Amino acid sequence: MILRDYHVHTHLCDGSSTPEETVLSAIEKGLATLGFSGHNTLENEDWCMSPEGITEYKKEIRRLKEKYRDKIEILCGIEQDYYSPSALGYDYIIGSVHCLKVSEGLASLDDTAEKLRYAVDKYFGGDSLSLAEEYFRTVADVKTKTGALIVGHFDLIEKFSDTDPLFDTSHPRYIKAAEEAIDRLVAEGAIFEVNTGAMVRGYRQVPYPASPLLGMMQKKGADVILTSDCHDAKNLCFAFDKALELIKGCGFCRLAYISQGEVKYTKI
Repeated sequence: MILRDYHVHTHLCDGSSTPEETVLSAIEKGLATLGFSGHNTLENEDWCMSPEGITEYKKEIRRLKEKYRDKIEILCGIEQDYYSPSALGYDYIIGSVHCLKVSEGLASLDDTAEKLRYAVDKYFGGDSLSLAEEYFRTVADVKTKTGALIVGHFDLIEKFSDTDPLFDTSHPRYIKAAEEAIDRLVAEGAIFEVNTGAMVRGYRQVPYPASPLLGMMQKKGADVILTSDCHDAKNLCFAFDKALELIKGCGFCRLAYISQGEVKYTKI
């Protein structure tokens, strides 16, 4: 497998490595393409880049593109939250939903299990399926709202399910909400990431999305791209072998990737 990674964070948002440290790690690991995807600005959220940080981010990625152009293809992407301001001038956009708008602002979905349960109780009357329905309604709109090429961690609300299960993913309401989101996003030409980020941090044993949803995507003609949601340079392409086996097991015959300004596909 030719290694490529497109969901990568640095110390300029909530990652721990500098962009150049990440590039050097990518070269050492033999990556053909490295796509940075810093978190776009989001009001009152310190895990996102500031407007000044975005300026620094773009400048630094441009410098690294030139410095290492003979060794690796470097792309400057952005992870655009549903509630972030518009993003322009990037090689690609990952559209993600990390929170939901509620009466008091934004309710986090992936910070801690306790905060997620609090959101269910306070804003959805204790009905976790109501939160799931609102989440998937928002995800369904993420390509239209953000202009994203890639849909980030489709079932992010399941981040804590291995240790603190909250949602009945077999319930008809959950399945219907997820399926409606998949239908709309497939019709709009979105690419879904298979994201190993929660695995390296010990939250999940499998990537996002879970295999039942991944299988549903395959049957509906979706395309997928492999990403690590890396926050530390040493974890680039984490568990890609396991994720690729899951992708193939769900019936996919090809994998999307981005190179030279185009979406391309490789057989698997």
